Amino acid sequence: MTEFTDSTAESFSPDVTTVRNDKFHRYELLVDGEVAVISQFMDKPGHIDFLHTETRPKFKGRGLAKVLAHFALDDVVASGKRIIPHCPFIAAYLRKHEGYELDVDWPPEPPVGEPDNE
Repeated sequence: MTEFTDSTAESFSPDVTTVRNDKFHRYELLVDGEVAVISQFMDKPGHIDFLHTETRPKFKGRGLAKVLAHFALDDVVASGKRIIPHCPFIAAYLRKHEGYELDVDWPPEPPVGEPDNE
């Protein structure tokens, strides 16, 4: 008798979780319980001001920061607050992805820094 099964190596994907961590004022993306990407913010009346997004070196190149940006921005919009993108990565994400235009208050000075955080 022959048994056919799928290879677990081909179908395995890590456990990815996204959360808003108010204690540390950041959104987090965890891979198998380990913090892989963070996006720091300041919670202001009526606004969430994104300050910095960072991917830990061993998780770079997987597109995880984009996943976190999407989650965080959708969370802000769902809360009824507006987005202030001081973070260069979040600003670049907003410029490339439609649907947030009516929810963004661009800062007077463009964000400074390297937007590529992948």
